[in-house]
Amino acid sequence: MTTFRIDPQESKVWISGRSSLHAINSESDSLNGSIEFEVTPDGQLDPVGARASVKFPVTQLRSSNPLEQRELHRRIDAKRFPVIRGDVESVASTDEAGVYAITGIVSFRGEAHRHSETMTIELDADGSLRLAGRSTFDVRDYGMEPPKILMLKVEPTVEVRVEIVARPDT
Repeated sequence: MTTFRIDPQESKVWISGRSSLHAINSESDSLNGSIEFEVTPDGQLDPVGARASVKFPVTQLRSSNPLEQRELHRRIDAKRFPVIRGDVESVASTDEAGVYAITGIVSFRGEAHRHSETMTIELDADGSLRLAGRSTFDVRDYGMEPPKILMLKVEPTVEVRVEIVARPDT
């Protein structure tokens, strides 16, 4: 099993939501953690036994609108719940090359829920892993009520997209 460390300079998470007036977007390039994957002698990825732990500080979520950013940190209660975390429990091949079924636990605002989705995972020629995926979450499942301010209503579902580069641990 090879351990790969996430490269925060080359990895990013985007969170997109919608209000009745406009899109609400935030992003962070402060992902960190590790991924364990078996690399076969012929350079293929064997998902059996693979696991990962990814996290990033809530305070590093940035928005182009400072008011939205401040309200997001307040609603998340960033001081009390400073980290969003994902822990992969299982990885399985799918019928599509380079696409894997991922199941794990997403922890946010003191709530932890099992979640499944697919991701593309590739092994670069330099031995680095490249992972990409997207999923939709309902923030109410994590105890967060979207704001309603006069005519502005924020939808409870958000799309989370990640692009991760992880390098072999030396």
